[in-house]
Amino acid sequence: MLEKEIENYFVWTVEHAGGKTYKFKSPTQRGVSDRLACMPDGSTWFVELKIKGGRLSELQKIFRNDVLRLKQNYACLWSKEMIDEWIATQTVPRRSC
Repeated sequence: MLEKEIENYFVWTVEHAGGKTYKFKSPTQRGVSDRLACMPDGSTWFVELKIKGGRLSELQKIFRNDVLRLKQNYACLWSKEMIDEWIATQTVPRRSC
């Protein structure tokens, strides 16, 4: 599976849960996460998407450590299954009346 397919699935999953994603690029900072995810509960996540067998670059590791040190939300997701597990922790099941 290509990283683009993982990214498309992530975008679809977040939007299906009522959130919004933004492609994140910084012209002055290499190593930033692929996506920002704004969730309906008000939380914002820096999300790095990888394929199985991929790895974080040293700059991506530095970015991850900086974000976590600043007590921000960060996730690195490696597969559709990991995306499903992550989104399940972000959403409250809707109750039927």
